[in-house]
Amino acid sequence: MRHRHGYRKLGRTSSHRKALLKNLAIALIKHGKIETGIFKAKELQSYIEKLITPAKNADFNTHRAVFSELQNKEATKKLITEVAPNYKDRNGGYTRIQRSRIRKGDASTLAVIELI
Repeated sequence: MRHRHGYRKLGRTSSHRKALLKNLAIALIKHGKIETGIFKAKELQSYIEKLITPAKNADFNTHRAVFSELQNKEATKKLITEVAPNYKDRNGGYTRIQRSRIRKGDASTLAVIELI
């Protein structure tokens, strides 16, 4: 049972799960909206919001901390210079998840996650 367990394993090893969330976060920052599985979207929401909160304070150490998570210069720069300043007055809740459709191949529930 997963009572009070902190995260979803998503059927992957820890390194694969970390890479998956990093790539989804980069795609979300670049495009502003992506469609993925509902459980991946819920995990991504927690991951990305923990990056946006410190990115609102745009200094050198923030760049280093965000880059250490994302490992992508373009996404880091866009997050800190364009995305995070939009949320200066907001204390969390930077993303929205909406269920979109059921995938035909495996009947999996898909969701659109977007930056508000």
